[in-house]
Amino acid sequence: MKYLFAIAIVSSAIILLFSKKKAEEKFYPRDYNGIISSGILRAVTEYNAVSFYVENGSICGFDYELLNAFTKEKGIKLEMIPEMSFDKRLKEVCSGKYDMMALGTATTSQLKDSLLFTSPFAIGKLVLIQRTDSKDSIKSTLDLAGKTIHIIKNSPAGMRINNLMNEIADSIHIKEITDYSTEQLLAMVSAGDIDYAVCDEITTKAYIKHFNNLNIDTDISFNQFYSWGVNRNAPVLLDSLNIWLERYTKTKDYKTLYDKYFNRK
Repeated sequence: MKYLFAIAIVSSAIILLFSKKKAEEKFYPRDYNGIISSGILRAVTEYNAVSFYVENGSICGFDYELLNAFTKEKGIKLEMIPEMSFDKRLKEVCSGKYDMMALGTATTSQLKDSLLFTSPFAIGKLVLIQRTDSKDSIKSTLDLAGKTIHIIKNSPAGMRINNLMNEIADSIHIKEITDYSTEQLLAMVSAGDIDYAVCDEITTKAYIKHFNNLNIDTDISFNQFYSWGVNRNAPVLLDSLNIWLERYTKTKDYKTLYDKYFNRK
């Protein structure tokens, strides 16, 4: 729990450092030309061991490093802010406070109503988090009937579980958690506060070594494409990102970055 507490402190410090804006300030959606004119691309992400974190005084993370390569090439600065609530991230991009959500996100039809998604640059899936000593061990999705599953509010996991209920023709009770990250959900399952949670596999694997009593072997979804989400009023920004991603993801630099975060042992 000391580990969690330390991350909470660091995350709060980063938020305070980058969020010194007047409370009454209003935001409006911007497209590529407005971003280039301002010299700053504003992105929101999650503080976790894959997307964005601080190590030895430096900002690290796959999404941070990838988007930073884009802004450097365009000659602008990157302002990336961590926000632990998926619901808040979504609302703040839609409001124009941030230009995009720089966090690998499954492109569900529900989220497509709120965001424009870039071309996919990673593949992942949803997995069930449970304790290894659980008396009601879940070995297949059929075993989820009647169980209570905790997920992050408004995350793609909600839509997947709703579809899963139709597939197994039975009820699954969903409890949405606000302001919690994947790591915190893992900690709650590990401590016995909750029995089951569903999270994305990529982020879960980054933390599982800290919880030796957890099992993540049960898949909840097939492989899904992960993309960034852009404000719906920024189609030119979307095109610019897609053209750049199409080229950059074929480079040696991208392969090195991808292996650093997704193929690490």
